[in-house]
Amino acid sequence: MDWKLLTTAAAVAAVASVAATATEAEELVAYQIVDFSIPEPLTSEPGDIERGRAVVINRQLGNCLSCHAMPIPEQAFHGEVGPPLDGVGDRLDAGQLRMQVVNSHELNPYSMMPAFYDVAERYRVAEQFEGKPILSAQQVEDVVAYLMTLKE
Repeated sequence: MDWKLLTTAAAVAAVASVAATATEAEELVAYQIVDFSIPEPLTSEPGDIERGRAVVINRQLGNCLSCHAMPIPEQAFHGEVGPPLDGVGDRLDAGQLRMQVVNSHELNPYSMMPAFYDVAERYRVAEQFEGKPILSAQQVEDVVAYLMTLKE
């Protein structure tokens, strides 16, 4: 039995099921960019801090830790490609954070950060994920709510 092939297939299936449930049948919410920010929430339900933290640390969903160091000591292997997010809630307001999560390429076209709520910037996407954002509108709001708690 080829264990490498079996574990790779299991990992792909797990990622696909998590991503599919996060964005199933959701229409993209229209948003307006104002002064490098998306000032209005994408949903009427406020973001939930605990759900946002769960998305941030989920290596198969938000995966923020792959690029950013964060004050989450129970998770190992924080990234160094993006800026550390300690104190980001003091540096940026909710609209600025929302803009970064939705599509950081609007601010920096060379950003390596994925557009978590924009489907236009994606390339070489598996057919089942075409036209679907990485995160739902509510997950974006949850992540923003969590990031706003990261104060110095």
